[in-house]
Amino acid sequence: MNTRNTSNRKAMTIIEVMAAVILLGVAILGLGMVLADSQRGYNEIYNKAYSQLVQDGHIARRTFDRLVRKASASNITLDDAGAWVQVQYYASAESTELDRYGRFFVDADELKIEHGTVDPAVVLSTQTICSNVSSCVFSRLGKAVQMVLVLDDGSRSLTVVTSATAHNQ
Repeated sequence: MNTRNTSNRKAMTIIEVMAAVILLGVAILGLGMVLADSQRGYNEIYNKAYSQLVQDGHIARRTFDRLVRKASASNITLDDAGAWVQVQYYASAESTELDRYGRFFVDADELKIEHGTVDPAVVLSTQTICSNVSSCVFSRLGKAVQMVLVLDDGSRSLTVVTSATAHNQ
């Protein structure tokens, strides 16, 4: 008589295979959701750090600092309301008199800088530093000049606070 012993088999049943596939699918789905959420978070942080608003704020800060540092501390003119600031500086190392000026001001929603000659007072150029300006206030403490600039592009707002000290006499 030929009888087979089926109780010693080492194979998996169809139910065990289906259970393993379901568990594996749930694990892969969970891992996929974690990776997708991580990618969204990374993109959000990257966009905040390198957005046009951040770049505009950086350029405004650097331009303001650079001009005020080469200005004369005794020739800084500030609007009573803090709407603009004007500094005088030497055009070159060979200059013996303060012969140039730079004036920061807001026009519409743009921060601008106007360069010109002191005597005679002639505007040489006007440049837009950044746009999306919702407010800009200038103030002075001794030789230092401070700018508080608020940029707003409709989706987020950025406040840039910078101050610089005039180094020339």
